[in-house]
Amino acid sequence: MTTRKISKQHQATFDGIRHLDNDGNEYWLARELARVLEYSQYRHFLPVLERAREACRNSKQRVEDHMEDILTMVEIGSGAQREVEDVRLSRYACYLVVQNGDPAKPVIANGQAYFAIQTRRQELADDAQFARLSEDDKRLAIRNELTSHNKHLAAAARDAGVDTPLDYAIFQDHGYKGLYGGLGAKDIHAHKGLKKSQKILDHMGSTELAANLFRATQAEEKLKRDNVRGKTQANQTHFDVGRKVRQTIKDLGGTMPEHLPVPGKSIRQLESDKRKQLKKTDKAP
Repeated sequence: MTTRKISKQHQATFDGIRHLDNDGNEYWLARELARVLEYSQYRHFLPVLERAREACRNSKQRVEDHMEDILTMVEIGSGAQREVEDVRLSRYACYLVVQNGDPAKPVIANGQAYFAIQTRRQELADDAQFARLSEDDKRLAIRNELTSHNKHLAAAARDAGVDTPLDYAIFQDHGYKGLYGGLGAKDIHAHKGLKKSQKILDHMGSTELAANLFRATQAEEKLKRDNVRGKTQANQTHFDVGRKVRQTIKDLGGTMPEHLPVPGKSIRQLESDKRKQLKKTDKAP
């Protein structure tokens, strides 16, 4: 069976156990997800749920918003039922669960890609304000978010042993090479035709910025989750995360980041335009 067919099969499986509450909110049940992820007994799945809770806390999200302890009914034979402990999971929680599952299981490997992309899509779909933004405003929003997450990534890299500015530049380059098919920061800079003083992140469209945001957030989480230690291991981790994001884009039929168009205006120019607009607004009667 081809990789694409396997991915489609697992997408149908994950969607097949999705529930909707009376308000139209989607959710999954931990016991059903455990079976789909091929855990023979629910007790073996409990440590995965706990790691997902910890990852949720580390990402500065309220665990209660994504993982709710509930009781569900299960059949015990002869039509009888009894209540058992279960967990109601958001899509983001499902993503954290599969990220913390056993990657040797093919269903989990495919689930990681599925929930990663679907979670991001859902976040954007749920944010009506973001959906109404122009391309320029989307760029500004994602670039600001990326600036913030790069600080978190730098802290995680430092904890892993990436000490000096040169070490961090090499670490960042590994992430770019994974995502851009071997192209490092200098290669991307040249490919975009930028001047020496211009930053590559300031000359990306919203789609390319989103791919880099995903790379940064996942690299940070993986460094922490796997307790990575040492520059070599940290660099390899960042490269592997970038490569996995690239593979996910490919599996979904997306355009590789190095082939995306370079916007006409930089982030700095957009910010300057915004300031001018605000000044005009303030002066208006």
